[in-house]
Amino acid sequence: MPTATVQIPTPDGQADAIVASPDGDGPHPGVLLYPDAFGPRPVLWEMAAELAGHGYYVLVPNVFYRHRPAPVFDLPEHITAENRSGLFGEIMPLIEAHTAERALRDAEAYLRFLTTQPEVSAGPVAAIGYCMGAVLAMRTATAHPGQVAAVAGFHPGALVTDAPDSPHRQIPNLTAQVHLGLAENDMTPEAIAEISQAFDTAGVGYTCEIYPGTVHGFTMSDTDAFNPEGSRRHWDRLLDLLGRTLT
Repeated sequence: MPTATVQIPTPDGQADAIVASPDGDGPHPGVLLYPDAFGPRPVLWEMAAELAGHGYYVLVPNVFYRHRPAPVFDLPEHITAENRSGLFGEIMPLIEAHTAERALRDAEAYLRFLTTQPEVSAGPVAAIGYCMGAVLAMRTATAHPGQVAAVAGFHPGALVTDAPDSPHRQIPNLTAQVHLGLAENDMTPEAIAEISQAFDTAGVGYTCEIYPGTVHGFTMSDTDAFNPEGSRRHWDRLLDLLGRTLT
């Protein structure tokens, strides 16, 4: 599928991003895909191209653009448990600096870019994300309920916290359909119960599923967390959600 690098103007500068678009004439439904904490890299571009092959125009932003263009980190070809801890020493300061306020400013810019592309069909889009990207997808959808019809988060970051701006506290604003695909240790039973109660109270259609035999990061084929069965299940659930909400 065709891919290209684009620049997206934001209140804080120019965010670099990759777009993947289907062959042939559009318009196509739009998908905003937030990367995991390791940032945009070939495996994310492959995933965007896979979605484009199913008929979606996909935008993958570099959420760490304030630091440097992608690739943001000097990653090994394959990320193992041994080198993960060292990498997170570099990554965590950038995650901590990416506040909810920054995330919401960026989300508005990303949605403006995505929805004004001539290849993208009119109507709502999807926001999906992996790890920390799941948190960003949820924040995007709750801040823009009229524009986001589907949210998917896989091996999500902290969706339920004690903070006043915890993502789960914004769910009353949500109108999108939701799927959360969890690794076995991603969320405590108490956190799952709390976010499920928030979805139920808001009247949101959702599924929250623990994928058997998986660990955090199971969709990412360039890490030793990758689980082929979990990855296949993720694609099944994601394509079903997008098909029901965007087409």
